[in-house]
Amino acid sequence: MKSMKLGKTMLQAPVIGLGCMRITELKNSQNVRQFIDTAMDQGVNFFDHADIYGGGDAERLFGEAVDPSQREKMIIQTKCAIRPGVAYDFSKDHILKSVDESLKRLHTEYLDILLLHRPDTLMEPEEVAEVFNHLKTSGKVRYFGVSNHNSMQIELLNKYCGNKIVINQLQLSLAHCPMIDCGLNVNTYHDAGINRDGNVLEYCRLKDITIQAWSPFQYGMFEGVFLNNEKFPELNKKIDELAEKYGVSNNAIAVAWILRHPAHIQTIVGTTNKERLIQICKASEVVLTREEWYELYMAAGKQLP
Repeated sequence: MKSMKLGKTMLQAPVIGLGCMRITELKNSQNVRQFIDTAMDQGVNFFDHADIYGGGDAERLFGEAVDPSQREKMIIQTKCAIRPGVAYDFSKDHILKSVDESLKRLHTEYLDILLLHRPDTLMEPEEVAEVFNHLKTSGKVRYFGVSNHNSMQIELLNKYCGNKIVINQLQLSLAHCPMIDCGLNVNTYHDAGINRDGNVLEYCRLKDITIQAWSPFQYGMFEGVFLNNEKFPELNKKIDELAEKYGVSNNAIAVAWILRHPAHIQTIVGTTNKERLIQICKASEVVLTREEWYELYMAAGKQLP
């Protein structure tokens, strides 16, 4: 498994990380432990959580399953700031409470990475900076990032946080890539050329912020997967051709398309199937050609000027 540096940090992480949103489907800590072992055997030691996954049960099950001897070999990331029934909360009290509860559920003394889950328009960036400094100096969190933020929201946070934002987790797949679409349709009337995110892809590259791609097999906003979907006949035909050429599965080609981008994007996959995870990990061995990358992009029904 290839590794990468996350943002401006020296934190080495695999190009593929495991999202733990659905880990409660494994039912008990024994099954979770077996799944963790499979991931580690494949070189996947990056585990992405959030305090709201399973109402906290995803973190709890994971924490119960981890062998203490494995902890130093892992990179554990979690997210906070979504408050079900309220909205979003970047307040000092909420972030500190969320971190302490996550640490307890995960059975760990520190988080490698903490992300602010979605933008809070009522945030006070000075307050966030104070919280980050406290969490850093207390040893509870090593690095910080955000999820689903645009460039100016990150710029505002970093003004007060001393450029501590090193990760931005964003939805990205072959069938959902507006951050790429707008850059390819500059100065056109195409809908794809609408800049919806403040050139977040280029901004993150300029600022050495690592983009983490979530939902790499989804189209739209949670509308479903595009693999083996009759709505995407040309895309699946091309994916299957390349899967046969490279001797990998179709999901590996979908991830390889993301990994081919020079932004060095880390892909977060959410499978709880061990065999599927092994198949996906083969993506790190595939380097698509420029021609193949664009052929896949166009097969997804994209528009170019």
